[in-house]
This record gives sequence, C-alpha cells and structure tokens, in this order.
Amino acid sequence: MTTAPDAPLGDVEPIYRSRPGAEELAGASATEAEEVAPGVWMSPGLTNAYLLTTADGRIVVNTGMGFESPVHKANFDAVDDGPVRYIIYTQGHADHVGGTDVFREPGTHIVAQAEWQMWRDDTERLLAHRARNTMFAFVDKISATVAGIQQRFGEILPAQAVPDPDTIVEDTLALEVGGRRVELIATPGGETTDSLVVWLPDERICLCGNLFGPVFGHIPNLVTMRGDRYRDALTAVASYERVRQLQPEVLITGHFDPIYGAAQINAELIRLRDAVQYLHDETVTAMNAGDDVRDAMARITLPPHLEVGQGYGKVSWNVRAIWETYNGWFHRRSTTELYPVGPETVSADLVELAGADAICDRAERHLAVGAPLAAIHLGEVVLNTDSAHARARSVVRAAHEALLAQSTNFWESAWLRKQIGELS
Repeated sequence: MTTAPDAPLGDVEPIYRSRPGAEELAGASATEAEEVAPGVWMSPGLTNAYLLTTADGRIVVNTGMGFESPVHKANFDAVDDGPVRYIIYTQGHADHVGGTDVFREPGTHIVAQAEWQMWRDDTERLLAHRARNTMFAFVDKISATVAGIQQRFGEILPAQAVPDPDTIVEDTLALEVGGRRVELIATPGGETTDSLVVWLPDERICLCGNLFGPVFGHIPNLVTMRGDRYRDALTAVASYERVRQLQPEVLITGHFDPIYGAAQINAELIRLRDAVQYLHDETVTAMNAGDDVRDAMARITLPPHLEVGQGYGKVSWNVRAIWETYNGWFHRRSTTELYPVGPETVSADLVELAGADAICDRAERHLAVGAPLAAIHLGEVVLNTDSAHARARSVVRAAHEALLAQSTNFWESAWLRKQIGELS
C-alpha cells in the first residue's frame, strides 16, 4: 500500500481546479510567442512549441503538427532569427515532431530519446487505425486550425515530417549552446516510452512536455481510448519522482501556461506520483484477492489527499490498464472470451424470444431509474438485429445523453457525442 506523502500537502489546492480543461486544447493560432521565463518562448498549439534563445543560436523544443509549423516558425523568427542549433522532441507523437522540416536548417541536430523509432514505426504502420480512432475527438479543432492557418499563410501547408534524429539520449545528455546549459533526461513513464524532459539547471526550469499527460494535474491515461501501447504504472511513478527530485521552480508543460513556484510544483508531483502508486497497489491487491476487473474498476477510488482531476484520464480506466498490463486480455469471466464469438451473436435469439418491444420497455425502465448503461446493453441487443429500429435507437441515444450530462472527461465526452450523432 502507498505510504503517506513525503511532506503534507496541507492547504496546497489541487492545481487542476484552476487550470484550463482539455476542452480548451486548441491548434496553433497565436500571432506572437510569449516569453514564459527568461529566454524561453512559448507558441501554443495542439502541443506547445518552445524556443530557447542563446548567444549562439536557437533551440526548438517540439515543433507541432506539420500544418501548425508555419505559425510556430513565424512566432519564433519574430523573437530571434538566429540559426536553429537543435530541435528536441520530448516524445515521438505526431504533434511533437510534425513541423521538423520547417525548422530544420543545415547543421541542425535533431534530438530524441532512444525509443523514438518504435513510436515512429507504430505511427506509420497504424496510421489509418489511429487516425480513425483519434479524429472523432479532434476533427473540429483540427479543421478550424487548418482553416485559420491557410487564411494566414496560404492554401498549401507543410506535410507532416517523418522524424530522423541524429542525436540520441539513452538516459541523460548534457548540451551547452551559447552559454546556456541544457540537460536532457529520459522519463520513460510519460505518454510514450521515448519521453524525455529538458532541464535548465541554472534557471531551475523543467520543460516536461506531456510527461504528466496533456492536461497537468489530471490522472494520466495509462492506455488511451484511441488505441496505444499500455504504459506501465510503476515506470510512470519513477519518472514523476525523477523530475520531482530536480526540485524545479518552473514547470513548463505541453499545454497551457507553466506552473511557477517550487512548493506548488513539489506538492503537485507528490500528489500525481502517489495517486498512480495508490491505483497500482489497490489494483494488485484486488487481483490477488480474486476480484473481477469490473468490480475493481467500480470500487477503487482515490482518497481525498490524492485528489487529482479526471478530465483526460480516468481512475477506473487506469485500474483496468494496470490489471491488463499484468494479466493480459483474458479476464476468466466466461469460456467465450477464448473464442471469436461475441454476445451479439445471440441478439437475434433474444429478440425472437422476448420481442423487441419488451426489450425496449425494459431498457426504458432502466433509463428512468438512472441506469443508462443497462439501457444501452438492452437497446443494443435490438440494434444488433435491426440497426434501424427507431425505438431502440431512441432509448440508446437517450442513455448516451444521460451519460454525457454527467461526464467531465474529454475522451469520454467526445465518444458519447460521436455516438449520439450516429444515433440521431
């Protein structure tokens, strides 16, 4: 079980309550960069790009999507148009590496953590799958961003770059450019196993990218709804602690404004670290006790002193992710799990035995007493047999609307809106 925090969190208010939520994530549109610390400039986007100025050229940390890169470059060029000495990726996701070709110059070094190639290859081999499973959440944001950038820079925007780093970080790498010291530190417990943070030791500034998830102060996703590799909870805990031990005074995140103040940052990193550790330990306890994963998902919650937001990840999803990281796909509920025959194969039998109207009656009763998931289970029995059945579509849509009214999670809400639209 998790021990008490290293130091009392006391009256330190959880920061997620006062920061923007995931619904406010947006593509690049700013017409100028903002100096968020001396010589550190931010250009906001789907993932923020950052410029570090030095006496001997520039360091760019993350480059946005390909179509966003003209915005980031224009913003940074207006600050300092010196040579780009380094481009550093804090991870290999598309919104970090896509603008590389726009920033790269002769002599520019591209820096990534040693696991970057796995993420590049995953992106290439699963491009259609991941695009399909991501766009439902981001299509409106991306469309609006592209339209705005085209209006500013013209119709033809840069293609997404394929990363090809020439400088690799195994664990740590120290750089010095124009008198500015930069240390790169591997943190494989982030959104990807190739995560690294950029540490400015003289200023005590840490550019952490999405190590702690895209929305700081919220529980991370140990596996995403869109489909990704599982992320190990204990590796996440170790990576969070590695950054905490740096004792940063400024934490510059992948989205929204930095967090300032060593005490605030320390308290937040303790809270996030211990929250993930707690979920891990409670899940392992449930597994050893012989519980079912769904019972564990319903039962395990965070204690008040480990309160974090659930606007991007969710506690229950992480319980399942931890469970399946250890256990795999077989949950031992039914022999049918072992075979490619799902429960929908008997939907027609159930409709024939009970009748579609009787099933819809019962689904509506469940919905009326506040059990929308039971209503969906029943309504989908009918829809598996007749996808156009008006009454079943109506009750399933209403059940999704009830779930949406209660949701505060970005991915959950996006999925529910998608389903409601398809059922309308």
